[in-house]
Amino acid sequence: MQAEAKYYTPEAYLTLEETAQERHEYSDGEIVPMAGGMPNHNQIALNLSGSLNFALRRQPYRVFVTDQRLWIPARRLYTYPDVMVVQGALQLQEGRNDTLTNPVMIAEVLSDSTQAYDQGEKFKACRTIPGFQEYVLIDQYSMHVEQYYKTEPHQWLFSEYDGEMSTLKLNTIPFEISFADLYDKVDFATG
Repeated sequence: MQAEAKYYTPEAYLTLEETAQERHEYSDGEIVPMAGGMPNHNQIALNLSGSLNFALRRQPYRVFVTDQRLWIPARRLYTYPDVMVVQGALQLQEGRNDTLTNPVMIAEVLSDSTQAYDQGEKFKACRTIPGFQEYVLIDQYSMHVEQYYKTEPHQWLFSEYDGEMSTLKLNTIPFEISFADLYDKVDFATG
């Protein structure tokens, strides 16, 4: 016998999330606990966000990492991207001071449990965000990155990179990072 799924309103989710010990995603009425990150996952997110933050200092960009909530109204989705960048002024969800709505770039560090979702439904949801231009998926088990860049409405260019001699260059933001820096201190043997 299956238990019936419980439906939550966005308001109920936000109230619960304010006092929660762990982060949760909200997807059209369903609350989903987020898995904790492994050391490699956290190291990669830190390497990327730290490099971005340093490279974009005194420029009209803001870099956010893991604990910054994003609202995607077209999909009724609250999520916490690993890294996201906002260009210009922050746009917050109406009535909230803790939930962004306007990233220009999002990067996710893939894990076995999130890879299919990040590559599929999450990317589909992100594409509904006005002004969203670039999506980067970073493998934590090998030096591999997939990059999607919006070239026209409803058209995305896909590129992928492999190996320690590679460099990730963003198209939306004046930024590039070598894989040696992106994967610095990542131990694939313990991945």
